[in-house]
Order: sequence, then C-alpha cells, then structure tokens
Amino acid sequence: MTTATGTYAPKPGAAPLTRMLAAQTALETKMLLRNGEQLLLTVVIPTLLLVLFSSVDIVDTGAGKSVDFLAPGILALAVMSTAFTGQAIGTGFERRYGVLKRLASSPLPRWGLMTAKTASVLVTEIMQVILLTVIAFALGWSPHGNPGAVLVLLILGTAAFSGLGLLMAGTLKAETTLAAANLVFLLLLVGGGVIVPMDKFPQGAQDVLGLLPVSALSDGLRDVLQHGAGMPWGDLGILAVWAVVGLAAAGKFFRWE
Repeated sequence: MTTATGTYAPKPGAAPLTRMLAAQTALETKMLLRNGEQLLLTVVIPTLLLVLFSSVDIVDTGAGKSVDFLAPGILALAVMSTAFTGQAIGTGFERRYGVLKRLASSPLPRWGLMTAKTASVLVTEIMQVILLTVIAFALGWSPHGNPGAVLVLLILGTAAFSGLGLLMAGTLKAETTLAAANLVFLLLLVGGGVIVPMDKFPQGAQDVLGLLPVSALSDGLRDVLQHGAGMPWGDLGILAVWAVVGLAAAGKFFRWE
C-alpha cells in the first residue's frame, strides 16, 4: 500500500532569515513613518529648529554663519530623536500591549527583531539626513571635512542611542518611558551642544556635558563639517563606550513582557 504525498504551495515552514529581516524592517519603517508623534520628533522639530535658529539671531553661535554651527548639531539631534526617543517610546508601548511577546514567538528570532528595529532606524535616519542637508544647503551651509568620518560618527551615535532607547523601553513602564524619553530629549536639546555652544556653560558643567553621547556626536560632527578636522577619535571613543554599555545592558535587562 502506498501513501500519496501531498504537494503544498507555498512550502510550509519559515521563510529565509534574510527575507524575514527585510519584511520586518519594512514593517517597522512603515509603522514609524505613520506615527504622528514620532514624525514630529524625527522630522518636524529638527527641521523647525534648523530653519528658525539659522534665520533668526537667537543664540550667539560665534564667528561665521549660524547654519555652519547649527547643521551638525541638528543632525545629531535627528539621530537622537529617532534612535533614542522615538524607538524607546514605540518599543515601550509595543511591549505594554503584548506586541513584542507575540513577535517573540514567531519564527523570527528575538535578535532578528531587534536587528530589524535598528535597520528601520537607519533607514529613517538616511531620509532625515538627506532632508536636513538639503534644507541646510538652502540656508547657505558650507560643510567641510571627510564624509567617512561623518558616516562613522553617525553609525556609532545610532548604536549608542539605540542601546539606551531599548534599555529604557525594556525595563520601564510604557508611560514612564514616554515621560522620561521626552524629558531627556528636551534636556539634551538644551545642554548637549546642539543649538547652544558648550562654551556658554560653566567649565565644570562643560566637563560633564561633554561626556554625553549627544555632545560627543554634535561636537564630532561640528569638528569635521565646520572646521574640516580629521577623524575625531575622542568623540568616537565616548560614543563607542556608550554604544557598548547601552547595547550590553539592553541585551541583559530587556524584558519582553
């Protein structure tokens, strides 16, 4: 007696890992771009700050055009708003509503889900950088320096902020994450060297603020793009430490429920 073997289309089983990662990345990016609050943080606020402070003499940015000082800081702010603030809030509420728990039971491994979230952040940042660069050029920006150094700074900054954002989202309640992430965003906007030069603060405060990831990122970008410096190893070192500590802590303490 023979048993007929059925033919199923599509073949049962999980899709290839690369296809799952690509699909999840596309989904995460669409969800981010459809979220009004996250669009406000990632696109609207950085754009308004760049246009406003470049056009109106509100803050003394020193010699030269204001946009030459502001553009690198706003790029750093854009990275922080997407990789830290937006990701922390979005992931925190996904965790609260049980989305992460359900996704964790899918064929896509947990590290794959986090990889897709990080890839989505990178896709969003590319769009942010293009938009802000076009606006800055329209305002008279004259950047200098090595594009490779800028790329390394942006990647390390993304890693640092992603780790901190996931750590917050995976350990705190969603409402606490919402309040804390927005508060940190506002504090670092003022005290992170984004729109206010660090030399406006007391020396003691400068020493502490200079160790923050947004300060290292904005200062590093400014050294390269405004002053034409080479690879800013000191700022890269600070970002690398934050990236390693943040991602390691997020991997250890992140709770999926």
